[in-house]
This record gives sequence, structure tokens and C-alpha cells, in this order.
Amino acid sequence: MKHFFETDEGKKVVQKVNLVYQFNIAPKKIGFDEVAYTVDLKKGEVKKGAVEGKVDATFSFKDEDFVKLSTGKLNPQIAFMRGAIKIKGSLSAAQKFTPDIFPKPSKM
Repeated sequence: MKHFFETDEGKKVVQKVNLVYQFNIAPKKIGFDEVAYTVDLKKGEVKKGAVEGKVDATFSFKDEDFVKLSTGKLNPQIAFMRGAIKIKGSLSAAQKFTPDIFPKPSKM
């Protein structure tokens, strides 16, 4: 994802969204053994670890649901309604979280 933000498409996403997200990804169950990642769409940076400073929205999900979201196979709004994603923070910021913030999978 780091390299994606260096592309023209990635730079457009950063300009469009301009928010800081924290993803808490759990291997089996939300809230247990989560690993935090910071996706800073103000600076175009991704790093392992919790946000240092203000976060606009925090998402918690299982790793299998994260993979589905990042590959466009699961809509974030539908996942939220089904309880597959837990959100803390600004709901308006959370609504800007769409699958187009992720790079498109390469075709082989």
C-alpha cells in the first residue's frame, strides 16, 4: 500500500480522503489479539502500530474480512451493518472509507 500512495492514483486518494484511519485487525475474533495499523491519508503513509495523535476513525475487523474489503469483495457499509466491522470515531470520516483507498490487485 505504501507504494500505491506514490502513484498518481494513490496521490488522488490522499487528496480526496485527507483523513487518518486506524485498522485493528484480529486473527479470529474482533477485540482479541488485534494488531493495529495506521493509514494516514493526509500524508500518504501506512505503518504498523496505533495512531500517534488524532485519529478520524478506527475500524476493527477480522483479517479475513479485511482481505475481502481490500480486494473489493466486501462493501464496507454492508460489512458494518452485518457487524463484521466495528467503528469508533467520526461516522462521516468512516463513510469516506471505501474500497478505492486500496490499490487494485495486479493481474497476472
